[in-house]
Amino acid sequence: MKVFLIEDDHTLSQNISEALKGEALNVEVCYDGLLAERMLRKDTFDCIIMDINLPGKNGFDLCKDFRQHNTITPVIMLTAFGELEDKVQGFDCGADDYLTKPFYMRELIMRVNALIKRHKFNSSATANNSILIVDDITLNDAQKKVFRQGTEITLTPREYQILFKLMENKGEIISKADLIKEIWGSSFDANTNTIEVYVNFLRNKLDKPFGKNTIKTKVGYGYYLDVR
Repeated sequence: MKVFLIEDDHTLSQNISEALKGEALNVEVCYDGLLAERMLRKDTFDCIIMDINLPGKNGFDLCKDFRQHNTITPVIMLTAFGELEDKVQGFDCGADDYLTKPFYMRELIMRVNALIKRHKFNSSATANNSILIVDDITLNDAQKKVFRQGTEITLTPREYQILFKLMENKGEIISKADLIKEIWGSSFDANTNTIEVYVNFLRNKLDKPFGKNTIKTKVGYGYYLDVR
């Protein structure tokens, strides 16, 4: 397994690198956002760890641009900030997990291993070029594209994952906690309103322009797609 570490603090970078190598992981290290961007385009990795405050190009922009051509490889963001707004911005840019400095190295290793395992499972599960259809919505998981009434809808990675989960379980109620655990992992605080924000984003793109009300809320239970 190959991990790409993007961290401009040389001491921290060395400590993380040694810890990951101790887990039999191969580690590629980079200290600059612009250089990392070039490396991400020419090489493939099983997991990416990136700091937010990077020289050349910050982690938010780096992750967002990376997601334009890769929506699969898991990304963990490291930051000195712990505010919810920073976490939301990180997830909105396409990050899969978020760790605030200082952190226990063992926790980082656990999260890396969990994301790699999930990535391998998802890659295997989507190898069949699955297409999901609910009402007039079509989701092509191989191409990561969504259409409604023949019109392509551009979604962020998080919006896409929420829709995929709802379409995969069409008509069934999915709890907020289950959505958060599935998409952000068990480390994310399920008491935040982040999931409501993203569901609202999704409704604005998927329902409102088409005069539909497909994504429903069952108060106290969760969300489901009205397939009647």
